[in-house]
Amino acid sequence: MYINPAENVNLAVRQVWTHRFRSLLTILGIVIGITTVVTVASLLTGLRQGIVIFFQELGPDNIFISRFSGGPGGGGFVAKERKRKPIKPEYADFIKRSCDAVEDVSLLLYVPPVVDGVPITARVPGYESDNVAISGLSSNYLELSPRDIRLGRFFTAEEAQRAARVVVIGNDLSAALFPDDRPLGRTLMMDGAEYTVIGVYDKAKGGFFGQNNQDSAVNMPLSTAHLRYPQLDDYTITAKARTGMRQQAYDEVEAAMRRIRKLGTKDENDFTIQTPDQIIQQIDSITGVVGLVAIAMSGLGLLVGGIGVMNIMLVSVTERTKEIGVRKAIGARRRDIIGQFLIEAVALTGAGGVLGIVIAVLITLLVGKLAPSLPSIVPAWAVVTGFAVSVAVGIFFGVWPAVKAAQLDPVEALRYE
Repeated sequence: MYINPAENVNLAVRQVWTHRFRSLLTILGIVIGITTVVTVASLLTGLRQGIVIFFQELGPDNIFISRFSGGPGGGGFVAKERKRKPIKPEYADFIKRSCDAVEDVSLLLYVPPVVDGVPITARVPGYESDNVAISGLSSNYLELSPRDIRLGRFFTAEEAQRAARVVVIGNDLSAALFPDDRPLGRTLMMDGAEYTVIGVYDKAKGGFFGQNNQDSAVNMPLSTAHLRYPQLDDYTITAKARTGMRQQAYDEVEAAMRRIRKLGTKDENDFTIQTPDQIIQQIDSITGVVGLVAIAMSGLGLLVGGIGVMNIMLVSVTERTKEIGVRKAIGARRRDIIGQFLIEAVALTGAGGVLGIVIAVLITLLVGKLAPSLPSIVPAWAVVTGFAVSVAVGIFFGVWPAVKAAQLDPVEALRYE
């Protein structure tokens, strides 16, 4: 007797729908597991995309040299890094002179939000903001790390040379201090000094967890920052490699820094040198750990769900013993019975997978609405993998009940009450 696979599918779907509440309780673990995996994958994918865009904006051919591994404002959370000597501004000139593969060099002086115990606040009449990211920049900084300026301009070499009190501010800070969107030529007070706004950056792209401190930037000439905060020494050097020569430039800059810091051949670097790719790789390793934790958590849900499916399928075999006997009596083969119950198990877990994916997509969309700055993207591979895993769970945990059903003696099954 030949049984059309479509008939088995139809029977399986009807069986799941007939006992829909029981089926829903059975696949709850599957739903939770798939929802966790797809949601975490979506958030991590969006987060990584934002970070990649952020570092692309900083310049893919750039090499960053700083005292601490955390970059500007890193603070030296690693004990041995706190013993490092500061990066000095004169290192930039030395690198430019001695490294043939380096096209240009710029400097950044990081100004922390609290200096000498006093929080820094930007004020204008009627408005103020303590969300400021202050730094002093070389006049050529935008040539190495291009950024779009929405209003006005960047400061000139002449303004930098005479330490003019001019600033270019971020888009969000401009909106907070100048709601009328007419900041150019107006002044703001910051830490007891007055600065003239000459430019406003366009909205920054990318960032960490949807945040980009460039939107709160207050960028002034490096000389101005040095005069205003002579006690600070958190410098970062940006060296731009010539086209197609980034690895050579990296090696030359590292050698130059080791030479100027008088390090021996066996001494470790007492500075941090990084490229955007290396920083992204470090972040990928962190997000990879988060992904593994999410997989482990979802694995428990899938295991519980799979055991539930096996249990309910065994119950279903017992409930439908007479039906199985009738099917076998009229010619159904063992593989037909196995196929029937496997398809039913797969229908259960597949429905759980689809429901989990739908919930994950809704959660991702909700996160995007509640926190527009946090990028969240549902990757196609996560959807496909989630559904495939749910189907695989159905096959794995459905085999035993299906085989048990196929092994029933038709005569005994017909007599079963």
